[in-house]
Amino acid sequence: MEKEYDIIILGTGTAGRTLAGRAKSSGLKFAIIDSREYGGTCPLRGCDPKKVLAGASEATDWNNRLIGKGAGTEKPLEINWPSLIEFKRTFTRDYPREAEKMFADMGIDMYHGRANFENKNTILVGKDKLKGKYIFLATGSKPRKLNIPGEEYLTTSEEFMEIEKLPEKIIFVGGGYVSFEFAHIAMRAGAEVLILHRSKKPLGDFDSDMVDLLVRASESAGVRILTERPVVAVEKEGDRFLVRVEYKTETGSETQTFNADMVVNGAGRTPDIEDLRLENAGIKAERKGIIVDKHMQTSNPRVYAGGDCTAEGMQLTPVATLQGEIAAANIFDGNGVEVDYTGIPSAVFTIPVLASVGISEAKVNDRHRVIFRDRSKWSTTRRAGLEFAASKVILDKTNDSIAGAHILGPNAEETINIFAMAMQLGLRASSIKKMVFTYPTTCSDIRYML
Repeated sequence: MEKEYDIIILGTGTAGRTLAGRAKSSGLKFAIIDSREYGGTCPLRGCDPKKVLAGASEATDWNNRLIGKGAGTEKPLEINWPSLIEFKRTFTRDYPREAEKMFADMGIDMYHGRANFENKNTILVGKDKLKGKYIFLATGSKPRKLNIPGEEYLTTSEEFMEIEKLPEKIIFVGGGYVSFEFAHIAMRAGAEVLILHRSKKPLGDFDSDMVDLLVRASESAGVRILTERPVVAVEKEGDRFLVRVEYKTETGSETQTFNADMVVNGAGRTPDIEDLRLENAGIKAERKGIIVDKHMQTSNPRVYAGGDCTAEGMQLTPVATLQGEIAAANIFDGNGVEVDYTGIPSAVFTIPVLASVGISEAKVNDRHRVIFRDRSKWSTTRRAGLEFAASKVILDKTNDSIAGAHILGPNAEETINIFAMAMQLGLRASSIKKMVFTYPTTCSDIRYML
């Protein structure tokens, strides 16, 4: 069946939903397509359910840190994993149905299935052929393939959040967000965990000094981390798995073998675009994703893209929202709005949290001033029962603006938003130091971080 639409959206995640939100008020004819359940990664198998698991981990750890300090239970609290997973499902179980109802209420035609381009303005999905005046690609990302023998034995982060019984021993392959966050959760739920990272520095997008502190905090808590250990094969041996790594030595290289009850792929995500047949629509892409300009427009002027499937911006939910808003503005009103990535914060939800915005010290030059503070003895850290906390603020000496900020410690995920807002508004550090915050809080510590 062939149908014509003003706008066709591929993907029901954050970026796709943002553009779809304009459907009712625009009076235009919309179609939306997804090959999986409606809702996308963040609410179903990413940020939101992950934070539910992290919340239980934080609550139990907070209790256990304060035992003997005037609070906490007599015995350390433990996570009831089956109960936690069932609680997590209360956030995800009804979401696809609610998403479909939302699209239906907006008058959007819905399709299910893998889609691809027939030509510059035509999408094929199942037996349907959809022609669009404009097309918005928001197909998201998927776990990165390792291309190693035994890859089929790896568990994805999505599968990890569905397991009914937590394995006793877990290996996380890769030292990024997924591995660190889930390793902290699993360890506090009673599992023995190991992170194997291929290069020297894990969490490569974050400031190296702050990462070093987080590694120390993680290892102190019980998370084992080995760097420069690229995994070359995974083998199944009964109910367990053998993970082989090869690493360089002074005389050549050696092989090391680890065993586990589960091996989780935490090696990052890659754009989910390989079967879209982009070449049929004249859309250019690279390894990082679909190439877009500042208007979120692809090399095909009929097609825009946003979210994790693009080569621009960080793979973060707020970035997908921003890109969806920019694409919507330009589709409806002409290419008059450009995307601005100034002051986009991010956080690793470990214990303690590591949060960051702007440049790291690796990009510092003569125009910058770096202010590092060891916050381990500050009252906001001590009263939370934490041992590791620090901040690093990078100022532009030419105008006293914030070029970067990195915080490890209690409430870092919230406090970083103050620095992000300052960068977005172009505020000077001297102006921030004059601000008055509720005291005593991590936000009120900001004036002492500068």
